[in-house]
Amino acid sequence: MGAPLAVELDRSSPIPLYFQLAQTIENAIIGGELAPGDRFENELALAKRLNLSRPTTRRAIQELVDKGLLVRKRGVGTQVVQSAVHRPVELTSLFDDLARAGQSPTTKLLDYGIGVPSAEVAAELNLSEGSEVASIRRLRSTNGEPLALMTNHIPVDLAPDAEELETQGLYHALRARGVHIRLARQRIGAKAASKAEANLLDEKTGAPLLTMNRTAFDDSGSAVEFGSHCYRASRYYFDTTVVDR
Repeated sequence: MGAPLAVELDRSSPIPLYFQLAQTIENAIIGGELAPGDRFENELALAKRLNLSRPTTRRAIQELVDKGLLVRKRGVGTQVVQSAVHRPVELTSLFDDLARAGQSPTTKLLDYGIGVPSAEVAAELNLSEGSEVASIRRLRSTNGEPLALMTNHIPVDLAPDAEELETQGLYHALRARGVHIRLARQRIGAKAASKAEANLLDEKTGAPLLTMNRTAFDDSGSAVEFGSHCYRASRYYFDTTVVDR
């Protein structure tokens, strides 16, 4: 364990001290000051150092355990775990979102094939009979941990090369080809992980997965991509903002 985390508490603030402490620790984890695997300061020592009651300190740490940012291990103590990826529901690619968040995304190409699509894919992309698509399956990881399985279908004349998709995001590769995605229709759901999915995502068979199907359209209104993705629910969630009409 490194140097104790610097914590400044405003005791005159109406914000509870446990919440101030929890926010400071959370910001240190998100900002990389505390890395996954780091042992966190002993609860009793932290309370004494900050002149806080032990229940206040315990509640702050429990808040972060409940969020999945810290874990208590018998014989080891409290450790930092990999923070969950939260993603706004916007017209962006997962690769771009992870890169902007400093999450070091990597991609493993699992399959790349060209052929006649299924009836579902042809309907989503509004393709005429006999048209071909590139069907691409990838495993996306962040900071060395698997995060998502992604299957995408793209009209063959727009499809990036296989090598491009191991070093950059799909939307980036499409933009390089002059394809500007302006609109998408997507459906978010959930499923239980199959054995094959669980093996790739480092989860147990039957673990909950978030799913998203998206059909994207360019600025001329043509469908240019149909994707079917699944994400580890233990490591990923969507952010939305709702308003009253």
